[in-house]
Amino acid sequence: MKTEEKKPVRCAIYTRKSTDEGLDQEFNTLDAQREAGEAYANSQKGEGWIILPKKYDDGGFSGGNMERPALKELLKDIENELIDTVIVYKVDRLSRSLLDFAELIGTFDKHGVTFVSVTQAFSTTTSMGRLTLNILLSFAQFEREIIGERIRDKIAAAKKKGKHTGGMPILGYDIVASKLIINPDEAQTVVHIFRRFLILRSAMLVAKELNKDGIKAKAWTTKKGKVHTGARWNKSSVHKLLTNRKYIGEVTHYGNIYPGEQEAIIDVKVWKQVQKVFKENSHARASRTRSKTPALLRGIIKCGHCGGSMGITYSKNKGKLYRYYLCVVAGKNGYDSCPVRSVSAGIIEDLVSEKVCEILRSPEILAKACAAVEEEDNPPDSTAFAEALQNINRIWDYLFPAEKARIFNLLLERVTLNTEGIDISLKIGGISSLAKELLIEEEEQAC
Repeated sequence: MKTEEKKPVRCAIYTRKSTDEGLDQEFNTLDAQREAGEAYANSQKGEGWIILPKKYDDGGFSGGNMERPALKELLKDIENELIDTVIVYKVDRLSRSLLDFAELIGTFDKHGVTFVSVTQAFSTTTSMGRLTLNILLSFAQFEREIIGERIRDKIAAAKKKGKHTGGMPILGYDIVASKLIINPDEAQTVVHIFRRFLILRSAMLVAKELNKDGIKAKAWTTKKGKVHTGARWNKSSVHKLLTNRKYIGEVTHYGNIYPGEQEAIIDVKVWKQVQKVFKENSHARASRTRSKTPALLRGIIKCGHCGGSMGITYSKNKGKLYRYYLCVVAGKNGYDSCPVRSVSAGIIEDLVSEKVCEILRSPEILAKACAAVEEEDNPPDSTAFAEALQNINRIWDYLFPAEKARIFNLLLERVTLNTEGIDISLKIGGISSLAKELLIEEEEQAC
């Protein structure tokens, strides 16, 4: 009987020395580390371990960071799946930083690579080694959280002093020596936006006007040289600018407001007038009477042009409230941005209801639904099952809106609205569930 050959375990030996002292000797520290690693690998030959000839030696490099050529080469070969196990003389040869070590182990684990420290009996190939690793990683997570707290405390202290603490630059200011310095040309644009909003009283209309005039949002370049061109405006970006307290010389941090180092662009009186308009608009929307009829197609109806959702919205004319499904893109960027735009909620819901009743009377759909339930342990009578589906239009008009919404969610996978019409996708499993509910209801009425 032939013994099944073990799959080869390709072993890479990594060595490191912080200084280059003595590296010119015939047998140096790196050689000694490699020799120990080879001896360990040879002791595992019975497990199929083989030593890769390529050397990963970092002579004269600190273990306090990851900027080491041999380490980078090792990681590159790991990503290319050329290595199965990494062997080092001691854990600190791989890294002296617990956070860096955790990151390296994460990379090893991602590519199915195990790790062995010869002199410390540390190996992720054993259960004890994995337990030790988890303890080390727990300390690494603790260290990350401590660093995070220090950073947050540092940011909070800087904010209290009114300092700029990073992030994307905003229109009207340039970042110079970590400070916000007014950009005169952009500052004029900011003042213009505030003035136009007080006239138009709509962030959407301001955005459309800015785009029509070719005025772009902030363009900037990162420290690494990546260029961010000025984006087009939408309702959200205009609102964000108009509510930013930096423009009145303040900074905010978790709801707290502090005097900022930067010079103000907008007068406080103008800024308060803008916030008052937002508040009035919000109150007007909140006080608008909402229909008690639920949106039957909420979460189901999609725009066929952009693929986005269509949410329910309302309008009032001569005291009468009208419901619509509005494409989110059109709601965000304006009606001219989407050919589908909106549709009357009542009309589309009635149309979908008619289509659903037609589909449920379809012999093909009935056959699929019957086939699905026949595979169950106690399938219902197929004739009664089919009749229950065919008669759904008989009870539909008597159902409460909430029940109609529940049935739509049970039956409909998706309703796609196009300029040419609608497409409906059904859930076969939902059809079966509905039919069984109707059968149970009929049995209870017969009792």
